[in-house]
Amino acid sequence: MTEQTKHHLPSYLDPNNVGPYEIFLEQIDRVTPYLGKLAYWIETLKRPKRILVVDVPIHLDDGSVAHFEGYRVQHNTSRGPAKGGIRYHQDVNLSEVMALSAWMTIKNAAVNLPYGGGKGGIRIDPRQYSTGELERLTRRYTTEIGLIIGPEKDIPAPDVNTNPQIMAWMMDTYSMNEGRTATGVVTGKPVQLGGSLGRSDATGRGVFVTGAEALKKLGISLEGARVAVQGFGNVGNAAARIFHDHGAKIVAIQDVTGTVYGAAGIDPYKAMEHLKTTGKITGLEGTDELSRDEFWTVDCDVLIPAALEKQITEANAHLIKAKLIVEGANGPTVPVADDILAERGVTVVPDVLANAGGVTVSYFEWVQDFSSFFWTEEEINSRLDRIMSEAFLSLWDVKERHGVTLRTAVYIVSCTRVLEARALRGLYP
Repeated sequence: MTEQTKHHLPSYLDPNNVGPYEIFLEQIDRVTPYLGKLAYWIETLKRPKRILVVDVPIHLDDGSVAHFEGYRVQHNTSRGPAKGGIRYHQDVNLSEVMALSAWMTIKNAAVNLPYGGGKGGIRIDPRQYSTGELERLTRRYTTEIGLIIGPEKDIPAPDVNTNPQIMAWMMDTYSMNEGRTATGVVTGKPVQLGGSLGRSDATGRGVFVTGAEALKKLGISLEGARVAVQGFGNVGNAAARIFHDHGAKIVAIQDVTGTVYGAAGIDPYKAMEHLKTTGKITGLEGTDELSRDEFWTVDCDVLIPAALEKQITEANAHLIKAKLIVEGANGPTVPVADDILAERGVTVVPDVLANAGGVTVSYFEWVQDFSSFFWTEEEINSRLDRIMSEAFLSLWDVKERHGVTLRTAVYIVSCTRVLEARALRGLYP
């Protein structure tokens, strides 16, 4: 980390172990020279607007009381209310949630949604707790962060290890505390409670749309393109299915249970059934098992990291054979690995563009909740495809014009939009 970046660190981060937020700070430093007069406001992006850390105590099923760390970070609200998911994971920490909220600011601006960036999380391994315990956890956490969330202030959504049911509990808890039904307080809800059709596959669909556009630019046929997917949760699963449905060949899948490879192609529908039945991806008929590190050496055209951050590093970036990386996860590639990939001529569609399909359909859901008028799934997918495709093409033009990577191009456009809003609004008081 540079001395300049260290100077900007808030006191609550360890300068010797900043964590994921360090990646975001470096990305901001890299884009600053392209911002002209708006660089005057650059410190706005380096400091989250608001951070809430809460204690979340609940009664466990055995009668004891357990306490969990909870977070909600609002990185920037210059362009609209904060928007971003809630994750339940044993490794959640403040730096991670800060980084995720900051990436949401960039992501929302990249596709020009009227939102700022927010993110939340609870430090828990949800696999170790019952449904009842998770409901009590969710309701208590929602009450604790209720001070700062709301349909026009900050709108949570699902993320790692959270789902429509958890969003339903959040919506109900907030509504009970408000004394009215407020469906717009969260997105990613069940359709029966004001959720949107098309939301479950939206992030993976956005990965597909931007990936398909990138393949066109690279002169690679989508039909028969070999795709390797890391992470087989909501995003990786949906992306794999949609690529498969359009004629691509899924050749490798890695998740927390292992890695499988099938040169002839893996049917993602059968892979999901196998995972549900056996609890693991390994042992899938027609595949060979690989080690975790061997995944990065798979011969493929498209690599989709759709798990967690910091997966593509200096240690494995030189091993990747894909010509195109489409980031389904948030922050999967560290900056030094970005440089290695760029030197090797590998095109990266960055997370802040590639996985923006989820928040785009969340925006559709929010609009539908306010109007109490709901669209068909065909309308939603059509609007999503158009927004993602147009965003990719316009950002590709910026990339070509400045001679930079696509990630830098996205940051140029997004930071400009956010800082223009900041400059126009000025400082109050």
